[in-house]
Order: sequence, then C-alpha cells, then structure tokens
Amino acid sequence: MRFYESGCKGTVKKRKCQIFLKKNALVYSFLCNFAAVITKTDAIVLHSFKYGETRMIVDMYTRSHGRQSFAVPLPKSAKGRMKKQFFQPLTLLAIETDVRPRLQLQKLAGAAILTPLPSVQTNPTKLSITLFLSEFLYHALKGEQQNEPLFDYVVNGLQWLDGAEGRVANFHLVFVMRLARFLGFYPNLEDYVPGCFFDLRASSFCVNAPVHRDFLQPQEAEKVQLMMRMDYANMHLFQLSHHDRGRLLEIALAYYRIHLPAFPELRSLGVLQEMWR
Repeated sequence: MRFYESGCKGTVKKRKCQIFLKKNALVYSFLCNFAAVITKTDAIVLHSFKYGETRMIVDMYTRSHGRQSFAVPLPKSAKGRMKKQFFQPLTLLAIETDVRPRLQLQKLAGAAILTPLPSVQTNPTKLSITLFLSEFLYHALKGEQQNEPLFDYVVNGLQWLDGAEGRVANFHLVFVMRLARFLGFYPNLEDYVPGCFFDLRASSFCVNAPVHRDFLQPQEAEKVQLMMRMDYANMHLFQLSHHDRGRLLEIALAYYRIHLPAFPELRSLGVLQEMWR
C-alpha cells in the first residue's frame, strides 16, 4: 500500500502503476496455469499408436483427470522406464503426469502396471472380448470428464473378466449396457409390460409405438428387458444362441449411437461375433 501511495502519485504515475500491476497479475496467472505439478493417478489405456520415430500417442481414461491424451517417448532400450507393453489397450496403469488444461497432449512423467490382467492377454475368448471393449470404450468415453464411479466400474469389470473361470460369452453384453448408467442413458425398466415397445430415444418401454423410427418391436423389446436382468454373477444362466447374442449387441450399439451421436460402427464387432460361431 505504501508503494501505491508514494510511487503512484499523480494521474500519469497512477495509470502506469495500474498497468504494471495488471501485467504482472496476468503473468502470474499464466505461470500458475502452466506450472508443473506432478500428480499420481490410476489410468486405463484406451488406444495407442506410434507418432513419428521417437514417440507414441496414448489415449487414457484417468481417475483424477478423465479422458486425456499423452505424448510418450518410445523407449530406446528394453531397460527404459516406460515400456512399450505398458500401453497395450485396456492395460491398468499407475501414472505420474503434469496435466495442463490448455494442452492437447499431456506429458507422462512415469508409468507402472497397476493390476496385471494375465488371462485377458492369453485366453483367446477373453482377448477377443477385450479387443472389442477397447474400441468400444475409446469411442464411448470420448470427452468424458472425471467420473470416479465410471472409472471404478471399468476397472472392476476388467478385473472380474480376468479372474473368471466359467463361461464369459455374455460378458460384453452386461458390460456395455450397464456402462450406460454412468453415461446418463440407462434404460428405464419400470414401465415394462409384456407386448410393449422400447423407445430407444427415450430409453423407456411404452405401450404404443413412438412416432419416430428409433424403437424396437415387442419381440425385441422383450430381449432388451432380458438383457438388463443379466449381471456378471448370473449371466452364465442365460443360454443365448449365436444369432440372439449378436442381435442384442447390435441393439446395444445402435442405442449408443443414438445417445452418443459421434459413436461410429465398430470394426472389431465382426471379430467378436465370429468368435461365437
């Protein structure tokens, strides 16, 4: 305050002082925004690809910062700190990062395996499921902000799949439809009665057919209600034919495309459906 009173006397000096303080406030704000603050968080690898000769781009969904893209230097030797196998799709990592909101590509200071998923990487059936889920999550979680219950749901599902010893043919159906709860468009099952329709836009059952085209006839609406009764514990009790399982997945993905307009056709779908023939 003394500086202001003594150094800024007069209109001109006062104006110069205000400009000085304003510029320094902007500089201070700029520096605070870009200051390096290393944080530790858990992350799920969604997708990775080589970018140039020296680095790779890795998309992850993190517990504390939501969806983020990272520029990761390629290890120069097998002894490098961040090994290339860390960034395979659906790997669970503990990472150290300096997240800066204005940057499109974040820097990764360190990474380590959080929870190994050995059977997911070696069991052909589980591998085909995770191949599909990695592409599915890459698109379903685009732009998704921090959501710890959502993060935990994905992690717990992958850990359950890795530890499962019985039949897992219906796992992806359960995973996909129950994920909708965390994204805000979980189907309303309260209004279901035999013979009703299912409005894909409104996420609810209805007695009369909607005026638009995005709905299911009663026979398929019944299948949706059946699918929503499944969970990881009881899914092995639902005996579905290859055709029915494939159709239910097609319905689920069509449902996602309605509620997530940028959600595309998935290339891995054919691989997954071929597995159950």
